[in-house]
Amino acid sequence: MASSDEFKTNSGKLAADDGYVAETSDVEHGVVNKADPLKKDLKNRHMQMIAIGGAIGAGLFVGSGSALAKGGPASLLICYMIIGIMLLFTCQALAELAVLYPVNGAFYTYVVRFLDPSWGFAMGWDYAISWLTVLPFELIAASLTIQFWRTDLNMGIWITIFLIVLSGIQIFGVRGYGEVEFVLSMVKIAACIGFIILGIVINCGGVGDQGYLGAKYWHDPGAFNNGFNGFAGVFVVAAFAFGGTELVGLAAAESENPRKAIPKATKQVFWRIFMFYVVNLFIVGLIVRSDDDRLLSGTSGADAKASPFVIAIQNAGIPVLPSIFNAVICIAVISVANSCTFGSTRTMQALAERGMAPRFLAYVDKSGRPLWCIMIQIAFGFLAFLGEVPGETNGTPTSQEIFNWLLSISGLSYFFVWGSICATHIRFRYAWKAQGYTLDQIPYKPTLGVLGSWIGLALNLLCMIATFYNALYPSPNAEPEARVFFQVYLAAPIVLALYLFWKIYTRDWRFYIPVHEMDLKSGARLHLASEVEDEAPKTWRNLPLRIIHGLF
Repeated sequence: MASSDEFKTNSGKLAADDGYVAETSDVEHGVVNKADPLKKDLKNRHMQMIAIGGAIGAGLFVGSGSALAKGGPASLLICYMIIGIMLLFTCQALAELAVLYPVNGAFYTYVVRFLDPSWGFAMGWDYAISWLTVLPFELIAASLTIQFWRTDLNMGIWITIFLIVLSGIQIFGVRGYGEVEFVLSMVKIAACIGFIILGIVINCGGVGDQGYLGAKYWHDPGAFNNGFNGFAGVFVVAAFAFGGTELVGLAAAESENPRKAIPKATKQVFWRIFMFYVVNLFIVGLIVRSDDDRLLSGTSGADAKASPFVIAIQNAGIPVLPSIFNAVICIAVISVANSCTFGSTRTMQALAERGMAPRFLAYVDKSGRPLWCIMIQIAFGFLAFLGEVPGETNGTPTSQEIFNWLLSISGLSYFFVWGSICATHIRFRYAWKAQGYTLDQIPYKPTLGVLGSWIGLALNLLCMIATFYNALYPSPNAEPEARVFFQVYLAAPIVLALYLFWKIYTRDWRFYIPVHEMDLKSGARLHLASEVEDEAPKTWRNLPLRIIHGLF
């Protein structure tokens, strides 16, 4: 059996005071273009807010409207719950790896190291490209929220302003990202909690002239729309709404104390999923009709006029409040745009360090900022001006058609990423046992261990199958159409092309890394045997208590 002494670093010393081995950041696995280190400026409070509200944006506040129209309130609730459960296990698996190996690139690095370098190359670039293309969408979304009040002003004015603000945040590095997320996430959290209270009052007939609603809209127009086709169509929308939950793992390399911050932040994911998605969307399904024409009336998937949250407030006849909630949507969208910059730049920089991207992208300045990566992300932000393109294509405004294709990369990409995280954790645990190490040496372990990763992987595969079916048959009487299919499933051929490219380029034809060839030592921050706390034996009787401790 391997011992903790095998995890000695170049200095040959172990730090017993905090349970980690000594400095290990200089022995990250697979680094060929070593850059200056990123700054570890993210505090525990930043990590908490990134976890609980960091990626709440247009996907929840606006995109849920089209999902409600497609599948009905029951489909909306069930699909978001399925993806929520899947993400709970996925984030716990990622947390275990991030605490043990708090390296730049997070899940991408783990896939390269424990699964397959070619698949890691595909996942890394697919993830980076997703965030690159989501940024212009979020900038347009933020600009459209302003048009809620001022339709006379050109949208390009606000895109320019938001781009300047976003660029300014980058000057302050990761600390600027953390502080902005901390403040904006608090606003989003307050808005979600406030809407839950307001929604209950509206449903009970306490506001407006609608009277008591109860579950009226679950009977008329019904709980489900468009049968299984509508149900399957909700998954991609839900994936886009949940996208960014994995950013906590990506932030591990820039956290002051990942061992304490990441487990706490991971537990917040439960509250984010339950309170801010499931409860809010359940209430939305109770107080907004799924056949309301306004749900599909937006000029794009980012138009706040199609937000079921705003529509619910308008239906209740509450003055001023629709404008206030529209401002919240604007803040939420700016927050996600900020996350776009963080997610893409750190992934591209990690790719470059491992020789999987142009070398210049590995550059990090003395303030810990990957400057070239930031410049590329900001450059992609200028694509938002395509929202000003006039005319129509295939009966759809040309600007919207362009962004439908750009966003076709992102929605499905998250399923590939989340599934890869679960698969990587499974392979890691298998190798960990095969090489003779014990679970007591791992600082943080998920509540259900590797079983949770199997559940997460299975749910990812089921979601991808359902999405594939919906891409072929978006409605009950639809016929397969290439354009419609690839606007939903474009990420799949892109991932396959990236995977095959790196296989051919490296001439490494193995499907996976054999467990005895995996490097489990480099960069590991081990939990010392002397610090393992006494734990009660795991029995069926104390299972409920163990689950509660895993979530709180």
